[in-house]
Amino acid sequence: MPYRTLISASALQALQASGAPLLVFDCSFDLSASQAGAHSYAQAHIPGALHADLDRDLSSHDRAQAASGGRHPLPGRAAVAAWLAACGLDTDMQVVVYDRNGCNYCARLWWMAQWAGHADVAVLDGGLAAWQAAGGALASGSEAARAPGNFTLQAPLRELLSADAVQAGLGGAQTIIDARAPARYRGEVEPLDPVAGHIPGALNRPFGDNIARDGRFKPAALLRAEFEALLQERDATQVVHQCGSGVSALPNLLAMELAGLPAGRLFAGSWSEWCSSSQRPVARG
Repeated sequence: MPYRTLISASALQALQASGAPLLVFDCSFDLSASQAGAHSYAQAHIPGALHADLDRDLSSHDRAQAASGGRHPLPGRAAVAAWLAACGLDTDMQVVVYDRNGCNYCARLWWMAQWAGHADVAVLDGGLAAWQAAGGALASGSEAARAPGNFTLQAPLRELLSADAVQAGLGGAQTIIDARAPARYRGEVEPLDPVAGHIPGALNRPFGDNIARDGRFKPAALLRAEFEALLQERDATQVVHQCGSGVSALPNLLAMELAGLPAGRLFAGSWSEWCSSSQRPVARG
């Protein structure tokens, strides 16, 4: 049975024991200390897991080839597919992604792989802490490089929106959900980007609101009730997810899918791209 949203630690252990084709990524990262994720991975990770770094692997280093603007430009689909194949991805593999950050970073790779056309990708619910709590083994250091896999670019399973498309949708049926902290959304503080505020009409749901006290995603029924209360009869099929740079928006997108709602589209450039042009409107409060 393929996993395409969440996978439990026990289910991942069973997959490992079965010898099923499997590729695991540790996506741990820290925006305030770019080397911290690699250091944490080297100290302890799930055996066999490769480290996928937000800056190095999950963002484009060539803005001319990037699929979005912003602080973490999204690589183009062909680049994503080529990188996954270089990591050893075969078309029949189950991919599992995790982090130590409440799904803040691993959901980026979950979305990117499905955007490149690989359906069987799941987030380890609860991350590395859940793995340890279930008695999962840990490895340290690095993992041996895998032979390249046979995965090639397929039809996209996720939808990406540009800044122009989002701007064209203002005032219409589109509903934007902003995953940043409330003070940043309101424009009271802005530690990362040159302009404070939010896209006019955007609703605020901090990505951490999807996670229960045990570090796992909240139950589907609770997530559905919370999103329906946020949307207040707005059309869930018209939701666009954004954050600061297209990373923390994705736990919201995943949570909507877990809730049985349309997952929505991603504006990957997010606030950092939006506020880079004085021609785009800004709201505060």
